[in-house]
Amino acid sequence: MMSRAAAAETIELQVFPINGPEQGCPKTVIAYQTRQPYQEGGYATDGMVNLSAIATNITLAPKEPYSATWIGTLKPQYRNCEGTAGMLKIDGKEHTGPSFIRLQLFQGKAKVILDMTGMRDVNGFTTQIIKSGLRQGNPRWTWGGTD
Repeated sequence: MMSRAAAAETIELQVFPINGPEQGCPKTVIAYQTRQPYQEGGYATDGMVNLSAIATNITLAPKEPYSATWIGTLKPQYRNCEGTAGMLKIDGKEHTGPSFIRLQLFQGKAKVILDMTGMRDVNGFTTQIIKSGLRQGNPRWTWGGTD
């Protein structure tokens, strides 16, 4: 059997301004995720969100058991934006499941939340955040579960 490199999925987060488009919000923010090669007993997925496209000075807040939060300062062109964003499309196809990647924009800040609350693997266990951090100025993570 030939092995092939896993391709990254493109996740489009659609921004919904609180008070309409005149606030100067970005229309979308892009995230990516790539499944790691199969390992017996479980699976893992690496991900990142391009938060640096709209924010600077990004930091990782203290990690909680099933969620990770990154906070940055909105760039000047988005500083007045107040809104939220959730997963709209994966590889161009409408995403109808829960949005485990969310974005909040308020008071000049951008907050990305990776939240596994309510997400379960095939054995009924809560999906875990294995790693969370920053690389090249953007939030990065690995989440996974049992198979």
